[in-house]
Amino acid sequence: MTYHIERAVPAQVEALCAIERAAMELFRGHRAWPFYVHVSMPPELLVQAIERGMVWVALSDADNQLVGFVWLDTEEGGQSVGIAEIDVLPDWGRRGIGADLLEHACAWARAAGYRRVDLGTLADVPWNGPFYARHGFVQVDKNDPIFAFARERDQENGFPDDLRVFMSRTLMPSAADDWTVWPAPAKLNLFLRITGRRPDGYHELQTVFRLLDWGDEVRLRLRRDGQVRRLTDVPGVPEESDLMVRAARLLQLHAASDAGVDIELEKRIPMGGGLGGGSSDGATVLVALNHLWGAGLDEDALAELGRQLGADVPVFVRGRSAWAEGVGEKLEPISLPRRWYAVLDPHEHVPTAALFQASELTRNAPPATISSFVSGETAGNAFEPVVRARHPRVAAAQDWLRDYGTGRLSGSGGCVFLETKSQERAEFVVGQCPPAFTARVAMGVNVSPLQQTLARHRGGARVER
Repeated sequence: MTYHIERAVPAQVEALCAIERAAMELFRGHRAWPFYVHVSMPPELLVQAIERGMVWVALSDADNQLVGFVWLDTEEGGQSVGIAEIDVLPDWGRRGIGADLLEHACAWARAAGYRRVDLGTLADVPWNGPFYARHGFVQVDKNDPIFAFARERDQENGFPDDLRVFMSRTLMPSAADDWTVWPAPAKLNLFLRITGRRPDGYHELQTVFRLLDWGDEVRLRLRRDGQVRRLTDVPGVPEESDLMVRAARLLQLHAASDAGVDIELEKRIPMGGGLGGGSSDGATVLVALNHLWGAGLDEDALAELGRQLGADVPVFVRGRSAWAEGVGEKLEPISLPRRWYAVLDPHEHVPTAALFQASELTRNAPPATISSFVSGETAGNAFEPVVRARHPRVAAAQDWLRDYGTGRLSGSGGCVFLETKSQERAEFVVGQCPPAFTARVAMGVNVSPLQQTLARHRGGARVER
């Protein structure tokens, strides 16, 4: 029986939890069994990992049955990534599925710039410690502070510490002609005010961009023939007008004459949702290719190239949550408290150009200050009344959020969000979401995941979020 590996989707969560429970039965009679019988994967965390592209599944070719999965955990940060879970249905054991899932996850980690994969396991079980040893993992000091959280979690759950070993596998840097993967994070506008209109027709804005830990994934492979090719079809976006392609061609003016690239995109950010997907994709290509091509441009020069592509591109290039003015290009980094967001997609594309042209749009609001934003005095989104009047599905999503707090519109798009002080609260709200909408949990970050990835590819230290 043959199988293939692909990225997991949220609809598979229940089946993946069933695979884990079936795999745990193999430990019946082992001294760890009393622990395993009472502990299971948190489905809500698994959903979030899937939405971030951190879970891969093995499916049988005959009937597409789920037969195994691997889940990567990026909580360690820095140069290392962890194996949170890897399981195969017992009936599908001894076919190499676990090995293929493990190698698939390690290959992605290497392409994302990680230098090490870590895991905790049992030394005395053949499909645990000895299995990982055959795949390049070596036992390491469990007293290393990097494993402190995992050991504390074991202790809280009653897992015998003497049974646990920790293992690591070193990953080599990607070669010049390998695929590399880069995040293109989404953003929220925590408020948005229009304070005037310039002679060139552009609007003067004030807003706070909040970067998120979730978004699209861009994959790049260098070419030496000067060609820029987009290998992924993006519905409604011709290749020539795609900001990723335009960004690469703009940067070519500063790179070697033979610099080219193949581009693939895993699209997760809804188009027309006000979450900055296209701008972020373009910014990621600029930042990544500046490194990969060795163009040597500094952040200011890259941000200027980004401004030529679109008003929202510079904030993604600079990679910091920020107070923004002008058309959105005048940026002042701002440190915001840790918050989680329930983000709702009502599945309605909102065209930005039509909103800016709306006669009922308020264009002369008094300027706000950072202090008025921090105090809560400055809030709201100038586009919200227009969007609510013209797009009833967006209004319905925002109205639904009112049962849990103040739902807000992001940017000039169709997505709405609720800010919460805890991950658990955001998960609860998302769990209640009606089927007419898609909801997900995202964490706000002060430093972009793109900056974290760039630091890894450069071989540098962790960038604080």
